[in-house]
Amino acid sequence: MKLVTFTKDNQSRVGVVVDDMVVDSAGDESIPSNMVEFLRGGISVIDKMSALIDRGDARVSMQNVKLEAPVPNPSKYLAVSLNYGDHINETGMAKPEFPTFFNKQTSCVVGPGVAIHRPNVSEKLDYEGELAVVIGKRCRHVPQDQAGKVIAGYMVANDVSVRDWQFRSPTFTLGKSFDTHGPTGPWIVSADEIQDPHDLKVQTWVNDDRRQCFNTADMIFNCYELIAYLSTVMTLEPGDLIATGTGAGVGVKMKPRGYMKPGDRVRIEIGGIGELSNPVIAEPENTANY
Repeated sequence: MKLVTFTKDNQSRVGVVVDDMVVDSAGDESIPSNMVEFLRGGISVIDKMSALIDRGDARVSMQNVKLEAPVPNPSKYLAVSLNYGDHINETGMAKPEFPTFFNKQTSCVVGPGVAIHRPNVSEKLDYEGELAVVIGKRCRHVPQDQAGKVIAGYMVANDVSVRDWQFRSPTFTLGKSFDTHGPTGPWIVSADEIQDPHDLKVQTWVNDDRRQCFNTADMIFNCYELIAYLSTVMTLEPGDLIATGTGAGVGVKMKPRGYMKPGDRVRIEIGGIGELSNPVIAEPENTANY
């Protein structure tokens, strides 16, 4: 399944993309309209959605809906740095002994097509194309060889980073959590449709310039290792997001620097999953709220 959160007629709910249509869950009131609750419902909710798909009705054209972030309200958004050798090489940093995690505050999450703001306080706005894992069930102390069972699916993520602010805190969190700096989507491809999450091609373009091209086979710590490591510390919940790291080609290491600027469009494609595209604009003047 390609699970989406979408808005139609000013109402948001969960659906499934089939060809160029969205199967609208409004046809069954027992299907939760919120993705976290949908995932929490487990196999019984999946079965109801499958039955809705099989009916062949309750469909709306993709042209008539707005895709949102697939998980608009995750309880946690965790990301790992330095998880690809070529990216480590371009940074000049040492290979980590353990996965190095940081938080992206969940208020940064936006969906496909939503503008990324270049903040007024910095011009050092960078992209990081990444595979994101979506947790499907509440879990703790998950063995590595069982971790696949707790994954709901995978999606594309852009770990947008404000490089100078990134190093204003040892945890990177400030520079990773500006509003609009967590684009995800366009949908969650269910885990059963991804034969091997560790053999996916990831590419990032800024406008027509391909900046990144790498394969998830080159992760230092794979998806299952990351889940086992995290769940040693904390309970993972349905809808929690894990961004699994980026490869070489980030803007901060280009000469001259390849930072994103207003008017650009950043596009990330992962084979077998889809494409996430977002424009870049200057931070609007009306973002102040106090």
